Amino acid sequence: MPELPLDEVTLHYEVDGRGPPLLLLAGMLSDSAAWGAFLPLIKDHFTVIRPDNRTTGRTVPWDAPADCSLMAQDAVALMNHLGFDRFHVGGHSLGGLLSLEIAHMVPDQVASCAVLASGRIRVPRTAAVFEALLAVRRAPKGEELWLRALYPWLFGHTFFENPAHVETALEASLAYPHAQTADAMAHQLAAFGAFRPKAKPENITCPTLVLYAGQDLMVPPAAAQPSFSDIPNLTEATIEAAGHSIHWDAPQEVAAHLTKFLAANPI
Repeated sequence: MPELPLDEVTLHYEVDGRGPPLLLLAGMLSDSAAWGAFLPLIKDHFTVIRPDNRTTGRTVPWDAPADCSLMAQDAVALMNHLGFDRFHVGGHSLGGLLSLEIAHMVPDQVASCAVLASGRIRVPRTAAVFEALLAVRRAPKGEELWLRALYPWLFGHTFFENPAHVETALEASLAYPHAQTADAMAHQLAAFGAFRPKAKPENITCPTLVLYAGQDLMVPPAAAQPSFSDIPNLTEATIEAAGHSIHWDAPQEVAAHLTKFLAANPI
């Protein structure tokens, strides 16, 4: 089990594939397993590094300081530990914001940045959703109920056309042995609420890909797009049929956009 001992945490991570290094960062409430449907589509082209951010997965202790800037520093420390002095970085939702922080923090190391279903914005409705989900989770029988309440915010219309998709996702989530606990979830929500990005769009020097999800309720594309417009070397695309979990709703489309973008910006 690959782990990296740091000052405050022991960082769990996964490494798969071959080729140029690609660091992938998960979003809120997720860990390295969040890339499960997407990984097979890219691991033959890239060495994919997936850490568990603080408060998630097998990174311990769950209650270590969880400032988002520390999560970005952890990821850079991991890439240095693995000997990658130049790498691509990408992330989903919160992970996309962390990717921009890393591109700003170590510009000489980051060859390109990919941001999936994210935005440099504060959406009060989204914050309210997270708080409501946490309250539901802490209620009786909440471990199942909060997930059922979460899925309409994550997935697009197609996911719900087959009722079996919900039950399959629920079964897998409840069986996952490294799921974030309710207390760890609260800890991460507090960190996210206090997050004030240091990376200014106009100062992101690397080529940057932003993929929007057309059915995203968490981060609506129309609200997110202006927050990226000042990035100098920006490529944008929208996957219309995807919800917020863009890499689960449309893994092949995301992989196609990402591989094309990275091929145009090689290390």
